[in-house]
Amino acid sequence: MKIIILGAGRVGASVAEALVSEENDITVVDTDVLNLRELQDRFDLRTVPGNGTHPTVLEQAGAQDADMLIATAARDETNLVACQLAARLFNVPTRIARIRAPEFQDHPEITGEGGFHVDHLICPEQTVCDYVIKLIQFPEALQVLEFANGRASLIAVRAYAGGPLVEHPIRDLRKAHPKIDMRVVAVFRNDSAITPDGDTLIEPGDEVFLLAASEHIRTALSDLRRMDKAVRRIMIAGGGNIGLRLARALGTSYQVKVVESNALRCEYLASQLPSSTLVLHGDSTDEDLLADESVGDMDLFVALTNDDENNIMSCMMAKRMGARRVIALINRRAYAELMQGSRIDIAIVPALTTIGELLTHVRRGDMVSVHSLRRGAAEALEAIAHGDAKSSKVVGRRIEEIDLPKGATIGAIVRGARNGESQVIIAHHDTMIHAEDHVIVFVTNKRIIPKVEKLFQVGVGFF
Repeated sequence: MKIIILGAGRVGASVAEALVSEENDITVVDTDVLNLRELQDRFDLRTVPGNGTHPTVLEQAGAQDADMLIATAARDETNLVACQLAARLFNVPTRIARIRAPEFQDHPEITGEGGFHVDHLICPEQTVCDYVIKLIQFPEALQVLEFANGRASLIAVRAYAGGPLVEHPIRDLRKAHPKIDMRVVAVFRNDSAITPDGDTLIEPGDEVFLLAASEHIRTALSDLRRMDKAVRRIMIAGGGNIGLRLARALGTSYQVKVVESNALRCEYLASQLPSSTLVLHGDSTDEDLLADESVGDMDLFVALTNDDENNIMSCMMAKRMGARRVIALINRRAYAELMQGSRIDIAIVPALTTIGELLTHVRRGDMVSVHSLRRGAAEALEAIAHGDAKSSKVVGRRIEEIDLPKGATIGAIVRGARNGESQVIIAHHDTMIHAEDHVIVFVTNKRIIPKVEKLFQVGVGFF
């Protein structure tokens, strides 16, 4: 696929890295020559210096025969205009724009065919906000993902010593809950993937990915670790776009404090948030401020400023002072990999949380959703199986008959998702896949994703 990426910042660079490894023809456009040079030194891609809202620059980037434009520049207006030009002047089939302002999401008539001709809007700030809210709902989890409109959930959890089924074989899950079907689709131990079977022992410290119908997730979690108390008291460091979105979403259901260093921004936050939300003007790395505001009593401390070092420092201080759980927004992936699991419970890399949304539109086959896992090292895909036994490589076959590449696991099937009477079927070796099933596939090695995509592409005979 020939893809133009507008913007060589953190999001654009992460998108380029994810796509160039999958044999796509990538061209990156940006006004910053140094960023482009760094990308070209790291990856096998083409770069074009210039403004992506200029037709001549888009033409130099190959817009006339491009399959997709992904606009990830810093300004919403730049991304919207670039999509409009790509549609009207070059007839680029798919246009994706990253936006920050919620107004664009609320008014699709501005961005759609009658406006800027954007096919898909991506908002990293909202994606991060949704990510954190899921972690608030499941405080024991490292990551929570939903499939088939919430019918099935994949949850990552770190197994703790003392969990009822920790240091037991996986087959004991079924013995403990004979009426609940669930599946361990992957285990990561010391950063290495283990393909689990019934005899695999779950050890303390393992990162376990568990798939089940959403209503059974809490039961599954209780088998792997001690259940935490529900989150009630939350302190947010940083009142920027993400901090504001999160505080708004939490509303009056939680006791929320927001710490912001800019006095004018504090006034704006106070005008936008419920009166029960306490807005504090100060530095989130100020130990005296954290102590005065009883950070040690917080169930959750979330650092969401635009400064990685401040987020890391404030989280480490909050943890040391007694905060039960801390989450840091860290833009640099290397920092995140170093910090998660030490003094910081969870490190969120915003560019990587957005990748899944973009990949949904890039993947071949009918992909409903794509989720990036373990900071981009693995993926979970929701694909729809089309065709019949003659035109499809999966329909009409038992899972044991499907030529799955090593590192790919079919974890579950959601049947009847379109008619509103869906059924979550946890996959076993003899499970048969039917046409229009939503198939959830866990992939521990991203290099095999093209092979997985081919499995869900319908042969010519289907048409």
